[in-house]
Amino acid sequence: MNNSLHLFLKSLLGSFRDLLPLVLVIVFFKLFVLQQMPADIFQILVGLMFVVVGLTFFIFGLQQGLFPIGESMAEAFAKKGSVFWLLAFSFCLGFGTTIAEPTLIAIASEASKVAAQAGVIELTEQAKDNYANGLRLTVAFSVGVAIALGVLRILLNWPIHYMIMTGYILVIIMTSFAPDEIIGIAYDSGGVTTSTITVPLVTALGVGLASSISGRNPFTDGFGLIAFASLLPIVFVLVYGMVI
Repeated sequence: MNNSLHLFLKSLLGSFRDLLPLVLVIVFFKLFVLQQMPADIFQILVGLMFVVVGLTFFIFGLQQGLFPIGESMAEAFAKKGSVFWLLAFSFCLGFGTTIAEPTLIAIASEASKVAAQAGVIELTEQAKDNYANGLRLTVAFSVGVAIALGVLRILLNWPIHYMIMTGYILVIIMTSFAPDEIIGIAYDSGGVTTSTITVPLVTALGVGLASSISGRNPFTDGFGLIAFASLLPIVFVLVYGMVI
């Protein structure tokens, strides 16, 4: 109990330290550049306090919950020796953490509205819903494939830099043929996959798996899954735009 309290207080202090530069920047430009005093200073201070506490709970939860879960499950799958179930779990992990990502939902919804206004799809709610849901499923499926591919890379010891370079060359080539309306959405889709839940779980999975396999280094082999999760959605959404 005392150890957990000590870790929590340490995380609280770390959160305050991390947010302090941002607060100082806002205060400086507010007072010395815009020369305006905040209208509701008490409300702002209370809000900042909640941000610090919320960030602390989030980081503390990652350290106490998500990281151990990801590492322990990776180790268990490695000991089980079933490549199929490991890849299936990796795919489901990537798909499940992405399909409900709030930023992806927001981008898909906005993209459907713009697509309807641009005449890409019909100006009906059903058409916009279908477009948004199709975009979400495409991104989620691509992240699932990306995580499974990244895990397979760790198992087979493939060099990550060649795979990433090949992937971005493919993106550049596909961008030349994709409709203009989908290019920006595709590139943004690669960014929204790096969510607050996907990143820690996937990182823990990669590090735990690399630590459990003989001959693998957690530093050189355990990281890189997030790069796949950011790359493949661009490819899949470009294909989605060509098909739609």
